[in-house]
Amino acid sequence: MKLDLAIEELHRSENHLVTVLMSMSDRHKADHEVFYVTRDMAKWSREHVVELARIGRDFGLDLDPEASEDPGLLASVRQRASELMGRRSTPGLLLLADLRHLYRETAGTSLDWEILAQSAQGAKEAELLELARRCHPESLRQARWANAHLKVAAPQVVAS
Repeated sequence: MKLDLAIEELHRSENHLVTVLMSMSDRHKADHEVFYVTRDMAKWSREHVVELARIGRDFGLDLDPEASEDPGLLASVRQRASELMGRRSTPGLLLLADLRHLYRETAGTSLDWEILAQSAQGAKEAELLELARRCHPESLRQARWANAHLKVAAPQVVAS
């Protein structure tokens, strides 16, 4: 059984998603919705990393329960640059690029949750299936937010 590989890959995906979300938050500090929503979603992914590390022990894995994040200095520089750029057209294009990237990352993470859920169901691993049922909806919400925000931002940015 290769459930350990599915858990490990999902742990990697969620960990990477924390980095993507926090980087995006730092780059778009001037856009309060993006800044705060991406931080909230990063919190969900951090919690998923902890849960995956915990359950991974049952499958012989030694996964780090702490999500890796960017160094504080780099985050401060990105936030300051965001404040200086404000809402000129360049930040709008950057936002579209970041939203596209975020959507792809969240969609991939959602697929990883689906693979884990289906595998856990097939292997009759009730605790693992319950974890997927608890966490996957948050992953789907992350993807829906990125998609919805793209639909709102794209016409404004491209038409200006």
